[in-house]
Amino acid sequence: METRLPLLIDRDFFGYGASPPRIEWPNNARLALSFVLNLEEGAEFSLRAGDPSNEDTHEVQCQIKDAPDLCMESHFEYGTRAGYWRVMSAFEEAGVPLTLNVCARALEATPWVAAYARQRGDELCCHGWRWESHAGMSEPEERALIDRCVATFQHIAGNAPVGWHTKSSPSVQTRRLLIEHGGFLYDSDAYNDDLPYYVTHGERAHLVLPYAFDTNDMRFFVNHSFHRGRDFHDYVMDAVKALLREGEQAPRMLTIGLHTRIIGRPGRIDGLRDLFSSLHGLPIWYATREQIAQHWLRHCPPPSPFEAGVRQ
Repeated sequence: METRLPLLIDRDFFGYGASPPRIEWPNNARLALSFVLNLEEGAEFSLRAGDPSNEDTHEVQCQIKDAPDLCMESHFEYGTRAGYWRVMSAFEEAGVPLTLNVCARALEATPWVAAYARQRGDELCCHGWRWESHAGMSEPEERALIDRCVATFQHIAGNAPVGWHTKSSPSVQTRRLLIEHGGFLYDSDAYNDDLPYYVTHGERAHLVLPYAFDTNDMRFFVNHSFHRGRDFHDYVMDAVKALLREGEQAPRMLTIGLHTRIIGRPGRIDGLRDLFSSLHGLPIWYATREQIAQHWLRHCPPPSPFEAGVRQ
């Protein structure tokens, strides 16, 4: 008889299986498309910011030890000095809504991001305090960090974030702490589905909006899978075409991850602009992650007796 490892007990390998929910997106769209722009500039690891080490990933892979890395800092500064404005110009022209994954420490360094998001009606999602994994973080430390992030958003943006997304891996208690904190509609600390889904904690149901690493400009850096803007465009369009085909039978969601310092370079930005042109006229609902979460909570509520943590 096969022994089931305790490690696998709380993992779901089935998901919706062959029977995904049959809800409809607005305007009979087959696909909900979520653009997420990550702003981590000012939240990268830096000895000059009091961190224990320097960040080692920018346009190159390089670790400077025991001294400030001014080269790395300059690469990150490009994201807000030049890349941010170039990317936002493209979104303005396309008229597409946006979720901004913003580290709270980065928001302190770039408060104008919050002002511009309010002006456009974009969502500010919390990307943690610093651009760091939470794996192995102690529970008291992480609870205090979540509180600090929410307070920073309230102070600078005027409201608390309704979404959360940890860089890399969350800790084993991250989701529980978010639920216990209250006020979060969803988190995106998952990569395991093409649709939102619920997890439960006690009597609470919590919504998860999965993120994606493949339809993501980080592939210009990681393994250099993308070389030119056209590579990004072509891969994302392949994903869109497949999900639109599947969307004839049941709803689908796609996340496109962007970074100001990556897609915001002049040699890559036309990959995004061309993508907007190729998407024009397709049966797609462009939405922030908060809008997707609210729609899912209304039209696909959690099963009784669980109560969703809906923000009032």
